Amino acid sequence: MKPHDFRKLSSALKELTPHQRQLLMDRLQPAAQASASYQLVETRMAEKPVCPHCAHEQVSRWGFANGLQRYRCNACRATFNALTDTPLARLRHKAKWMDYAKQLVEGTSIRKSAAALGIHPNTAFRWRHRFLTLPNGQQAISLAGIAEADETYFLESQKGRREGLSRAPRKRGCKASKRGLSEEQTAVLICRDRTGNTADFMLKKADKAHIGAVLKPLLAADVILCTDSEKALAAVAKEMGITHRPVNLAAGQRVVAGVYHVQNVNAYDSRLKEWMRRFHGVATRYLGNYLGWRRLIERHSREISATDFLRAALGIDRVQHAMGT
Repeated sequence: MKPHDFRKLSSALKELTPHQRQLLMDRLQPAAQASASYQLVETRMAEKPVCPHCAHEQVSRWGFANGLQRYRCNACRATFNALTDTPLARLRHKAKWMDYAKQLVEGTSIRKSAAALGIHPNTAFRWRHRFLTLPNGQQAISLAGIAEADETYFLESQKGRREGLSRAPRKRGCKASKRGLSEEQTAVLICRDRTGNTADFMLKKADKAHIGAVLKPLLAADVILCTDSEKALAAVAKEMGITHRPVNLAAGQRVVAGVYHVQNVNAYDSRLKEWMRRFHGVATRYLGNYLGWRRLIERHSREISATDFLRAALGIDRVQHAMGT
Protein backbone atom coordinates (compact mmCIF):
# COMPACT_ATOMS: atom_id res chain seq x y z
CA MET A 1 0.00 0.00 0.00
CA LYS A 2 1.25 3.45 -0.89
CA PRO A 3 1.92 5.90 2.00
CA HIS A 4 -0.87 8.22 0.87
CA ASP A 5 -3.43 5.38 0.89
CA PHE A 6 -2.22 4.18 4.27
CA ARG A 7 -2.69 7.65 5.79
CA LYS A 8 -6.25 7.76 4.45
CA LEU A 9 -6.92 4.33 5.93
CA SER A 10 -5.50 5.36 9.29
CA SER A 11 -7.62 8.50 9.45
CA ALA A 12 -10.75 6.48 8.68
CA LEU A 13 -10.22 4.07 11.58
CA LYS A 14 -11.69 6.52 14.13
CA GLU A 15 -14.99 6.48 12.27
CA LEU A 16 -15.46 2.72 12.70
CA THR A 17 -18.23 1.43 14.94
CA PRO A 18 -17.32 -0.99 17.77
CA HIS A 19 -18.67 -3.89 15.70
CA GLN A 20 -16.61 -2.83 12.69
CA ARG A 21 -13.48 -2.54 14.85
CA GLN A 22 -14.00 -6.08 16.12
CA LEU A 23 -14.45 -7.37 12.57
CA LEU A 24 -11.27 -5.61 11.52
CA MET A 25 -9.33 -7.08 14.45
CA ASP A 26 -10.61 -10.56 13.59
CA ARG A 27 -9.38 -10.05 10.03
CA LEU A 28 -5.98 -8.79 11.14
CA GLN A 29 -5.29 -11.48 13.74
CA PRO A 30 -4.52 -14.29 11.23
CA ALA A 31 -2.29 -11.90 9.29
CA ALA A 32 -0.42 -11.00 12.48
CA GLN A 33 0.09 -14.68 13.34
CA ALA A 34 1.30 -15.39 9.82
CA SER A 35 3.73 -12.49 10.07
CA ALA A 36 5.07 -13.89 13.37
CA SER A 37 5.75 -17.26 11.74
CA TYR A 38 7.58 -15.72 8.77
CA GLN A 39 9.61 -13.38 10.97
CA LEU A 40 10.72 -16.26 13.18
CA VAL A 41 11.78 -18.28 10.14
CA GLU A 42 13.79 -15.34 8.80
CA THR A 43 15.74 -14.99 12.07
CA ARG A 44 17.75 -18.08 11.06
CA MET A 45 19.50 -15.81 8.55
CA ALA A 46 19.26 -12.57 10.50
CA GLU A 47 22.82 -12.47 11.83
CA LYS A 48 24.94 -13.63 8.92
CA PRO A 49 23.58 -15.74 6.05
CA VAL A 50 25.73 -18.76 5.21
CA CYS A 51 25.27 -20.99 2.19
CA PRO A 52 23.85 -24.35 3.37
CA HIS A 53 25.37 -26.08 0.32
CA CYS A 54 29.05 -25.08 0.62
CA ALA A 55 29.17 -23.04 3.89
CA HIS A 56 30.45 -19.98 2.01
CA GLU A 57 29.74 -16.69 3.82
CA GLN A 58 29.58 -14.40 0.77
CA VAL A 59 25.93 -14.48 -0.30
CA SER A 60 23.61 -12.00 -1.99
CA ARG A 61 19.90 -11.36 -1.64
CA TRP A 62 18.06 -12.89 -4.58
CA GLY A 63 14.43 -11.79 -4.46
CA PHE A 64 11.48 -13.34 -2.63
CA ALA A 65 9.61 -16.62 -3.09
CA ASN A 66 6.70 -18.02 -1.08
CA GLY A 67 6.95 -15.16 1.38
CA LEU A 68 10.63 -15.75 2.25
CA GLN A 69 13.80 -13.92 1.29
CA ARG A 70 15.96 -15.92 -1.10
CA TYR A 71 19.75 -15.76 -1.31
CA ARG A 72 22.37 -16.78 -3.85
CA CYS A 73 25.82 -18.01 -2.92
CA ASN A 74 28.63 -16.08 -4.62
CA ALA A 75 30.78 -19.24 -4.64
CA CYS A 76 28.62 -22.18 -5.75
CA ARG A 77 25.88 -19.96 -7.25
CA ALA A 78 23.13 -22.03 -5.61
CA THR A 79 20.04 -20.27 -4.30
CA PHE A 80 18.44 -20.94 -0.93
CA ASN A 81 16.25 -19.49 1.80
CA ALA A 82 16.15 -19.69 5.59
CA LEU A 83 14.53 -23.16 5.49
CA THR A 84 16.90 -24.83 3.06
CA ASP A 85 18.52 -27.94 4.52
CA THR A 86 16.21 -27.96 7.54
CA PRO A 87 13.46 -30.48 8.42
CA LEU A 88 10.82 -27.83 7.66
CA ALA A 89 12.03 -27.21 4.10
CA ARG A 90 9.33 -27.44 1.41
CA LEU A 91 6.46 -27.59 3.91
CA ARG A 92 3.54 -25.37 2.94
CA HIS A 93 1.11 -23.17 4.90
CA LYS A 94 3.89 -21.46 6.83
CA ALA A 95 1.39 -18.92 8.14
CA LYS A 96 -0.12 -21.70 10.28
CA TRP A 97 3.11 -22.94 11.81
CA MET A 98 2.84 -20.84 14.97
CA ASP A 99 -0.68 -22.13 15.57
CA TYR A 100 0.51 -25.68 14.98
CA ALA A 101 3.37 -25.20 17.45
CA LYS A 102 0.71 -24.24 19.99
CA GLN A 103 -1.05 -27.54 19.30
CA LEU A 104 2.22 -29.36 20.00
CA VAL A 105 2.69 -27.48 23.26
CA GLU A 106 -0.77 -28.62 24.34
CA GLY A 107 -0.17 -32.20 23.16
CA THR A 108 -3.28 -32.19 20.97
CA SER A 109 -4.05 -35.25 18.86
CA ILE A 110 -3.38 -35.32 15.12
CA ARG A 111 -7.06 -35.14 14.18
CA LYS A 112 -7.88 -32.33 16.60
CA SER A 113 -4.83 -30.34 15.44
CA ALA A 114 -5.88 -30.78 11.81
CA ALA A 115 -9.44 -29.65 12.56
CA ALA A 116 -8.24 -26.60 14.53
CA LEU A 117 -5.97 -25.43 11.70
CA GLY A 118 -8.11 -26.49 8.74
CA ILE A 119 -5.49 -28.86 7.30
CA HIS A 120 -5.59 -32.53 6.34
CA PRO A 121 -4.73 -35.05 9.10
CA ASN A 122 -1.92 -36.40 6.92
CA THR A 123 -0.44 -32.89 6.83
CA ALA A 124 -0.73 -32.61 10.62
CA PHE A 125 1.03 -35.97 11.01
CA ARG A 126 3.84 -34.98 8.64
CA TRP A 127 4.26 -31.62 10.39
CA ARG A 128 4.42 -33.28 13.82
CA HIS A 129 7.40 -35.42 12.94
CA ARG A 130 9.14 -32.71 10.92
CA PHE A 131 8.78 -30.33 13.86
CA LEU A 132 10.22 -33.00 16.20
CA THR A 133 13.23 -33.93 14.06
CA LEU A 134 15.66 -31.44 15.62
CA PRO A 135 14.38 -31.72 19.22
CA ASN A 136 14.92 -35.47 18.92
CA GLY A 137 18.66 -34.91 18.52
CA GLN A 138 19.02 -32.20 21.15
CA GLN A 139 19.98 -33.73 24.47
CA ALA A 140 22.78 -33.61 27.02
CA ILE A 141 26.13 -34.83 25.71
CA SER A 142 27.81 -34.95 29.12
CA LEU A 143 26.62 -35.44 32.70
CA ALA A 144 28.70 -34.41 35.71
CA GLY A 145 28.45 -34.32 39.49
CA ILE A 146 25.79 -36.71 40.76
CA ALA A 147 24.00 -38.46 37.90
CA GLU A 148 21.10 -40.89 38.01
CA ALA A 149 20.26 -43.61 35.52
CA ASP A 150 17.30 -45.95 35.20
CA GLU A 151 15.59 -48.01 32.54
CA THR A 152 11.96 -47.68 31.59
CA TYR A 153 10.03 -49.75 29.09
CA PHE A 154 7.47 -49.05 26.38
CA LEU A 155 5.30 -51.65 24.72
CA GLU A 156 6.61 -52.37 21.23
CA SER A 157 4.20 -50.97 18.64
CA GLN A 158 4.01 -51.48 14.90
CA LYS A 159 1.19 -48.97 14.54
CA GLY A 160 0.93 -47.59 11.02
CA ARG A 161 2.61 -50.49 9.26
CA ARG A 162 0.81 -51.98 6.29
CA GLU A 163 3.21 -54.83 5.66
CA GLY A 164 5.83 -56.85 7.48
CA LEU A 165 4.00 -57.25 10.80
CA SER A 166 5.87 -59.70 13.01
CA ARG A 167 2.71 -60.56 14.98
CA ALA A 168 -1.06 -60.33 14.82
CA PRO A 169 -2.43 -56.76 15.14
CA ARG A 170 -3.63 -55.65 18.57
CA LYS A 171 -5.58 -52.74 19.95
CA ARG A 172 -3.75 -49.54 20.80
CA GLY A 173 -2.57 -49.14 24.37
CA CYS A 174 -3.14 -52.76 25.37
CA LYS A 175 -0.82 -54.78 27.61
CA ALA A 176 1.93 -57.19 26.63
CA SER A 177 0.91 -60.84 26.23
CA LYS A 178 3.87 -61.98 28.37
CA ARG A 179 4.60 -61.08 31.96
CA GLY A 180 7.83 -59.25 32.78
CA LEU A 181 10.39 -58.05 30.27
CA SER A 182 10.32 -59.52 26.78
CA GLU A 183 10.85 -58.67 23.12
CA GLU A 184 7.41 -57.04 23.19
CA GLN A 185 8.89 -54.09 25.06
CA THR A 186 11.41 -51.41 24.06
CA ALA A 187 13.95 -50.44 26.71
CA VAL A 188 14.77 -46.75 27.16
CA LEU A 189 17.68 -45.71 29.37
CA ILE A 190 17.14 -42.30 30.97
CA CYS A 191 20.01 -40.39 32.56
CA ARG A 192 19.82 -37.10 34.49
CA ASP A 193 22.18 -35.13 36.67
CA ARG A 194 21.15 -32.88 39.53
CA THR A 195 21.15 -29.77 37.33
CA GLY A 196 18.43 -31.25 35.11
CA ASN A 197 20.60 -32.20 32.10
CA THR A 198 18.87 -35.18 30.50
CA ALA A 199 19.74 -37.82 27.94
CA ASP A 200 17.79 -40.89 26.90
CA PHE A 201 18.58 -43.82 24.64
CA MET A 202 16.47 -46.50 23.00
CA LEU A 203 18.24 -49.81 23.56
CA LYS A 204 18.00 -52.94 21.48
CA LYS A 205 18.69 -54.84 24.68
CA ALA A 206 19.13 -53.67 28.28
CA ASP A 207 22.40 -55.50 28.87
CA LYS A 208 25.91 -54.44 29.79
CA ALA A 209 27.13 -54.10 26.20
CA HIS A 210 24.29 -51.84 24.99
CA ILE A 211 24.13 -49.76 28.18
CA GLY A 212 27.89 -49.29 28.23
CA ALA A 213 27.93 -48.15 24.61
CA VAL A 214 25.74 -45.13 25.45
CA LEU A 215 26.95 -44.37 28.98
CA LYS A 216 30.70 -44.28 28.35
CA PRO A 217 30.63 -41.17 26.10
CA LEU A 218 28.05 -39.51 28.36
CA LEU A 219 29.49 -39.71 31.88
CA ALA A 220 32.45 -37.65 33.07
CA ALA A 221 35.30 -39.48 34.76
CA ASP A 222 34.55 -37.94 38.16
CA VAL A 223 30.80 -38.49 38.04
CA ILE A 224 28.99 -40.29 40.86
CA LEU A 225 26.40 -42.61 39.33
CA CYS A 226 23.26 -43.45 41.29
CA THR A 227 21.15 -46.40 40.12
CA ASP A 228 18.81 -49.00 41.52
CA SER A 229 20.04 -52.55 42.02
CA GLU A 230 20.18 -53.29 38.28
CA LYS A 231 23.20 -55.52 37.67
CA ALA A 232 23.95 -54.29 34.14
CA LEU A 233 24.30 -50.68 35.30
CA ALA A 234 26.55 -51.76 38.17
CA ALA A 235 28.74 -53.74 35.77
CA VAL A 236 29.09 -50.75 33.43
CA ALA A 237 30.03 -48.44 36.31
CA LYS A 238 32.67 -50.91 37.49
CA GLU A 239 34.11 -51.25 33.99
CA MET A 240 34.28 -47.46 33.58
CA GLY A 241 35.94 -47.05 36.98
CA ILE A 242 33.47 -44.43 38.18
CA THR A 243 31.94 -44.12 41.64
CA HIS A 244 28.70 -46.06 41.88
CA ARG A 245 26.05 -45.62 44.56
CA PRO A 246 23.32 -48.27 44.18
CA VAL A 247 19.99 -47.87 45.96
CA ASN A 248 18.15 -51.06 46.90
CA LEU A 249 14.57 -49.99 46.24
CA ALA A 250 13.25 -53.54 46.63
CA ALA A 251 14.44 -53.56 50.24
CA GLY A 252 12.78 -50.21 50.96
CA GLN A 253 15.96 -48.17 50.69
CA ARG A 254 15.35 -44.72 49.22
CA VAL A 255 18.40 -42.61 50.06
CA VAL A 256 22.05 -43.50 50.73
CA ALA A 257 24.14 -41.18 52.94
CA GLY A 258 21.41 -38.56 52.76
CA VAL A 259 22.24 -37.51 49.18
CA TYR A 260 22.46 -40.49 46.83
CA HIS A 261 19.11 -41.57 45.35
CA VAL A 262 17.28 -42.09 42.06
CA GLN A 263 14.24 -39.98 42.87
CA ASN A 264 15.13 -37.39 40.23
CA VAL A 265 15.19 -39.84 37.32
CA ASN A 266 12.22 -41.83 38.66
CA ALA A 267 10.14 -38.65 38.85
CA TYR A 268 11.09 -37.91 35.25
CA ASP A 269 10.06 -41.46 34.26
CA SER A 270 6.70 -40.94 35.93
CA ARG A 271 6.05 -37.63 34.17
CA LEU A 272 7.09 -39.13 30.84
CA LYS A 273 4.79 -42.15 31.17
CA GLU A 274 1.84 -40.04 32.30
CA TRP A 275 2.34 -37.62 29.39
CA MET A 276 2.65 -40.46 26.87
CA ARG A 277 -0.72 -41.97 27.82
CA ARG A 278 -2.57 -39.33 25.81
CA PHE A 279 -1.20 -40.84 22.58
CA HIS A 280 -2.67 -44.32 23.27
CA GLY A 281 0.45 -46.14 22.18
CA VAL A 282 3.28 -44.62 20.16
CA ALA A 283 4.72 -46.44 17.15
CA THR A 284 8.18 -47.69 18.11
CA ARG A 285 9.75 -46.20 14.98
CA TYR A 286 8.61 -42.73 16.14
CA LEU A 287 9.34 -43.21 19.86
CA GLY A 288 12.58 -41.21 19.65
CA ASN A 289 10.67 -38.15 18.43
CA TYR A 290 8.33 -38.31 21.42
CA LEU A 291 11.26 -38.67 23.82
CA GLY A 292 12.78 -35.53 22.29
CA TRP A 293 9.40 -33.79 22.53
CA ARG A 294 9.28 -34.46 26.28
CA ARG A 295 12.90 -33.37 26.81
CA LEU A 296 12.10 -30.08 25.08
CA ILE A 297 9.15 -29.49 27.42
CA GLU A 298 11.29 -30.31 30.45
CA ARG A 299 14.10 -27.96 29.34
CA HIS A 300 11.60 -25.11 29.49
CA SER A 301 10.46 -26.13 32.98
CA ARG A 302 7.19 -27.39 31.51
CA GLU A 303 6.18 -23.84 30.57
CA ILE A 304 7.15 -23.93 26.91
CA SER A 305 5.46 -21.49 24.52
CA ALA A 306 4.55 -21.90 20.86
CA THR A 307 7.43 -19.58 19.96
CA ASP A 308 9.88 -21.70 21.96
CA PHE A 309 8.67 -24.83 20.19
CA LEU A 310 8.93 -23.33 16.71
CA ARG A 311 12.42 -22.00 17.49
CA ALA A 312 13.47 -25.53 18.50
CA ALA A 313 11.93 -27.01 15.36
CA LEU A 314 13.86 -24.50 13.23
CA GLY A 315 17.09 -25.02 15.16
CA ILE A 316 17.37 -21.29 15.83
CA ASP A 317 18.80 -21.65 19.32
CA ARG A 318 21.45 -24.04 18.03
CA VAL A 319 22.38 -21.69 15.17
CA GLN A 320 22.73 -18.69 17.47
CA HIS A 321 24.84 -20.69 19.93
CA ALA A 322 27.20 -21.65 17.10
CA MET A 323 27.49 -17.95 16.17
CA GLY A 324 28.36 -17.08 19.76
CA THR A 325 25.28 -14.91 20.30
